[in-house]
Order: sequence, then C-alpha cells, then structure tokens
Amino acid sequence: MKHILIALLFFATATLKAQNNAVAAGEKLVYTASYNMSGVLNDIAQVTLETSNVKTSKATLLHLKCKAVTYSKWDNFFKIRDLYESYVNPKTLTPYLYKRDINEGGYSKNMKYTFSHKTKTVKTVQTKGDWVEEKTVNINSGTYDIVATLYKIRLFDFESMQVGAKKSFTVIFDRKEINAQITYLGKETLSTAIGSKTCYKIAVGSSESNVIKGNKDNMLWLTADANKIMVYGKFKIPVGNGELKIKSATGVKN
Repeated sequence: MKHILIALLFFATATLKAQNNAVAAGEKLVYTASYNMSGVLNDIAQVTLETSNVKTSKATLLHLKCKAVTYSKWDNFFKIRDLYESYVNPKTLTPYLYKRDINEGGYSKNMKYTFSHKTKTVKTVQTKGDWVEEKTVNINSGTYDIVATLYKIRLFDFESMQVGAKKSFTVIFDRKEINAQITYLGKETLSTAIGSKTCYKIAVGSSESNVIKGNKDNMLWLTADANKIMVYGKFKIPVGNGELKIKSATGVKN
C-alpha cells in the first residue's frame, strides 16, 4: 500500500502561496482500491480521506486523514491497516505535524514529523516495536508531507494551464526529499459512482523515485470544478498496477 499511496499522492502545486478555496472540514471521500493480479483487477481495499478541525492552544488546524483498510476476504492474504495524517494551516494547507502508522502483512512502522518552516527543518521520530530513532532533517522551502501534498493540488488553477504544461514540487517521505513533476493533460469526462464528471487529467513522474519513473502510467483525474476532488487514479509500480475509484463524496466545500 505504501507504493500505491506514493504513486497516487505525488501531485502538488508549485504555487505554495495559494489560498485554500477547495477543502473544508467535514469532507469525506471514499474510494475502492484495485490491484492487478494475474491480469485481473481485484478490489482489495477501501481508502478513506477525511477532514476535520482540531483546536490547539494557539490556533485551529485542519486535520487531514488518509486511511487504507483491506476488505476482510483479503486479510488472510495480505492484511493492511494504514493511517496517514497531516495537521495543516486551514488557509494555506502548510503542514505542521505529520503522522504515519502502518501495518502491512504483519510489518508495522510509525513515523512522526514536526515541521519548522522558519528553520527549514523537520524533527522526525521513527518507531518500530521497542526501537525508537529521532533525527532532524533539513528541507527546502515549500516541502510538504505526502498527505498535505495530496490536498494541496486541489488549490491549483488548472484553468490557467496549457495542455502539456509542467510543474515541479518536493515531497518528504521516509525522511528524504523527493523531487517530482506533474504534467497537465487537459480535460476528460468520466462516468463515476458520483455521476458523470468533467475532470482535469494529470500525469506524474520522478527521476528520483523507485515507484514512479516519469511516464504516463501514473495519472490522476480531479473534478473540473471548485472542489477538484479526485475521482479516479491509476498507477504502475515495480510490483504491478492498479486503480483507485471513488465510491462516495460527502461534506465537500463547494
């Protein structure tokens, strides 16, 4: 599931000062994740994206949560219980705190990032069982975690982009910055579980990632409206390929 999420989440805007006019607390997006096994796509997991407000002593943050859970019939084959979270500025989606708690086929790992954008550093804490490792990582201006990146793309003004236009961005994952690039491919209308949707079609690539290699095998479709929610994604990774299809969308801002 880590590879699937990386392939689908490596989309973001280079316009980091854009204001949030697309994402609000109370939104819930539910997807079916499918994986190609022996030439047949099988629905293996449900992926849920949710947002909520969290009040701290200093401010109110927007809590972004991504959860992946295998359907029960696949648990004996490869059980997945993954949770990715990001706490961000509700106006800009700039991340302050990121948490990753994964359990995949008996392998578990916990990661926590605390961002300091003024010093351009991230304090990381990685936990595996009783083993804990702390490390501070230097980052560039505008580097986001993978969950904040997924939502940040929805602030981009695709209407102003020409077909073939490219944008570069940086994501921190497993304590490493990864430079990636999106290519805008124009509009396409899809039939989805929430109706027929005209979408922005985007390809993603990176020369630095083992997951995505700069081709058009990894793509994402966002609704061409004020919400820009993801309704479909397809990915190709070293161990196979798959799809992500929306099942339901509630609590959207616009």
